[in-house]
Amino acid sequence: MSIITIPIFPLHTVLFPGGTLPLRIFEPRYLDMVSQCMKAGHGFGVTLIREGSEVGQAADTFDTGTLSEIVYFNQHPDGLLGITARGQQRFRIISRKVQVNQLTMANVELLENEPSSPLPPQYRTAADVLRSLLEQLDQPFINMQKHYDDASWVSSRLSELLPIRLEQKQYFLQLDDPIQRLERLSALLLDLEIH
Repeated sequence: MSIITIPIFPLHTVLFPGGTLPLRIFEPRYLDMVSQCMKAGHGFGVTLIREGSEVGQAADTFDTGTLSEIVYFNQHPDGLLGITARGQQRFRIISRKVQVNQLTMANVELLENEPSSPLPPQYRTAADVLRSLLEQLDQPFINMQKHYDDASWVSSRLSELLPIRLEQKQYFLQLDDPIQRLERLSALLLDLEIH
């Protein structure tokens, strides 16, 4: 596995590889981070906040997150910078250092991407639920490439979009097996009475 150094963007959300994340950037440390990422052509890490806030002091985050790339940016009428990030690859933080401006830089180990695998027939209902959820969303989800026959893609998108606790989403991000993720998600769908 390769180890790289990336800036970390701690959020109250969980991004999966292949996922889309629209953000409004207003803090100077993250404006600088976005500028540096775009100039250098590299991404940043999205990690779920374990304790703390998205603004102010650097937050304590979970160690597993997702490397993302900026795929779109624009200036909003209110002056804030809008970006859309796309999840690329999961990583595990090895070490981190908080800079003077409270931006966290981390040495991370990139984790292997899940291979594409056919969606088992018993999880077609999960794919149908996902299709229904995505049909209700606006940009940037409308133009997202959809792979309803891929177990990893379906399980990742459901994990992102279902109304479940963030800790559950983080648990699903940390799972290496999309079939195991689908099994657990299917049980949750029954609990949520979504089918």
